[in-house]
Amino acid sequence: MSNKPFVPIEELAKHFTVSVSTIRAWIRQGAIPKSTYIKVGNTYRFSVDDVSEALLGEDEPQAVAEDVVVEPVAKEVVHALRVVQSVDDHYSAAPSNLDDDL
Repeated sequence: MSNKPFVPIEELAKHFTVSVSTIRAWIRQGAIPKSTYIKVGNTYRFSVDDVSEALLGEDEPQAVAEDVVVEPVAKEVVHALRVVQSVDDHYSAAPSNLDDDL
């Protein structure tokens, strides 16, 4: 484990440019191993270096789509990103009633 300080989930999400929900999904799916964070009650603190190492554990870049190559990422993370994109696409296509309240 790294000697650097542990950071809150919001800072980890900001580091990877994803939402806190995505970080929580990665934890549930096991893409972020338990050895990379401390959990007390509902509070998580993460070692950014250890999480990065776990997510980028492969040596070769991995193709996500036919014409897109990304930095090496665990298969679970690629799957999680696809799920997030699918949910995002679903909600962005759904009609919104939020403007009615303004």
